[in-house]
Amino acid sequence: MASRVDPPPSQLRILSLNCWGLKFISKLRNERLSEIGNQIAAAHPPPDIVGLQECWTQQDYLAIRDRTHHLLPYGKFYHSGIFGGGLVILSRWPIEETNMVQYPLNGRPAAFYRGDWFVGKGVACARIRMGPTKSDVAEVFCTHLHAPYEAEPFDSYLCHRTAQAWEIAKLMRGAAERGHLVIGMGDFNMLPLSLAHRIIETHSPVRDVWRILHPDSSIGAARDPVEKMRGLPVPSTEYNLKVNGATCDSALNTWRWNKAHKRRLDKGENVVIEGSVSDPNAKRLDYIFFSSGRRHDPTTGQETAEWTLKDANVGMTMRHPTLHCSLSDHFSVEATLVRSAAEPTTVDHIHYALPDTYLPLDVYDEILANITKYAKREQIQRRLRLGHFGYQILLSIGCLVGVWWSPHNYVSFILMLVSTLGFGVGVLDGLMGGLFVSSELRALKEFQWEVRNTRERAISAANGGS
Repeated sequence: MASRVDPPPSQLRILSLNCWGLKFISKLRNERLSEIGNQIAAAHPPPDIVGLQECWTQQDYLAIRDRTHHLLPYGKFYHSGIFGGGLVILSRWPIEETNMVQYPLNGRPAAFYRGDWFVGKGVACARIRMGPTKSDVAEVFCTHLHAPYEAEPFDSYLCHRTAQAWEIAKLMRGAAERGHLVIGMGDFNMLPLSLAHRIIETHSPVRDVWRILHPDSSIGAARDPVEKMRGLPVPSTEYNLKVNGATCDSALNTWRWNKAHKRRLDKGENVVIEGSVSDPNAKRLDYIFFSSGRRHDPTTGQETAEWTLKDANVGMTMRHPTLHCSLSDHFSVEATLVRSAAEPTTVDHIHYALPDTYLPLDVYDEILANITKYAKREQIQRRLRLGHFGYQILLSIGCLVGVWWSPHNYVSFILMLVSTLGFGVGVLDGLMGGLFVSSELRALKEFQWEVRNTRERAISAANGGS
C-alpha cells in the first residue's frame, strides 16, 4: 500500500470511465461493474487515479473497491442530489480533501424521465497528496455534464451544459493558480471543439489530452454535419479507437448493436466485430484534461511545466468473459503523464498569475443570446405553472362546492377525487413555478453577469487595457 513516505511519482496513469450503472435500468449492472473492477485491477500499466461516472450505488462502488483496493487503496463515493451523482474517484495516494460542487443549472424537475436534476450533477473534487511538498499535489475534478437530448444548436439544455462547462473551468483554473497538477475527467457529453469544449480550454489552462496527440481527430460522428463538412471518408472502428478517440456509440460496443447482433449475443454467441467495419456513429464524449504544475529551472531561471503528456488511448474495450457483452455503453479514456527529470522543488507554490485568454467576442454574444432565450422560456414556464396552480385551486374549490348539491354518492366521490387530484397537481406545478423556476432564473442571472463581465474584460484586453 502507498504511504506518505513514498517518493513522489515520476509517472502518472489516469483512467476515466462512464460505467453505465443506473439501478433498475442498466442491464447486467452487477456483473458488468464487478468485471470493470477486475479489469481496472488487471490493467497494464496500472492506473494511479481513476474517475468513474454513473456508478450510482454503494453496492457497485464497494464491489469495484474490493477488487482494486490493493492497487488504489484510497477512494471516495460522492453524494449529491436525491439519487446521487454517480461520481467516484479512486487513488493510489491519500485523498487529503474532497468536495462535491453541484452545478447551479442542471436540468428541470419536470423532466423526471431524464433524471439529470434528481441526481444533482456536479463536480467531484479531490486533492491528492503524492509526495511531501506542495508541488506533489494533484487536484482532480471528475464530472458528468448534462446529457444532450437534441443536436446542437436545437438542444434545449445547451444553456445548462454551457454553464456547467463554465463552472468546472473556474474550478480548474483556481487549482492551476495554486500551482498544482490539475486533472479534469469525465463524460462531458460534448463534442470536440463544441462551445463547452472551447470554454473549458479557454477559461482554464487545461488541455484536452487527445487533441494534443491527435489535433486533426474527428469533431463528431461521421454522420454529424460538423464532421461531414470536413469531407473525410467514414472511419473504421479501429481508426475511431486509435485516432479519433471515440468512446461512445462505437460499432464495437455491444450495447449499440442492431437487433440481429443482440439476439445472437443473447443466445450466448460471442459475436466478433472486425476493426475494418465502417463506424459512422462513434464519437468522443469522454475526456481527460490536464494542466501541469510549474517548477523553477535554475539553469534558465524560467518556470517550466512539471508534467507532460506521454500517451493517451481508448480502453475498456474488452467484453465480459462469460456474458460477452461490453462492460459499459462507453469505453474509457486513459492517459499517462510523466514528470520532468529535474529534482522536485521544495518551494511552496501558492499562486500563479495565469495569462488571461478569451474567446472571440461573437462567442460571448452567442452565450448571452442563449441565456436570454432560455430565460424567456423559463419566464413563460413560470407564468404557465403559476396560472395552472391558480386554475386547479379554483377547480378544487368548485368541486367541493358541487358536493353540496350532488344528487348521488358516486357523483360526490368523483367530485372529491377530481378535487384532490387537481389540488395535488396544482400545488406541485405551483412549487415548480414559484420555487424551482425562480431559483433557476437567479442562477441564469449570475451566469449572465459572469459572461458579460468576461466579455468586457476581453474588450479591454483587445484595446490594450488592464
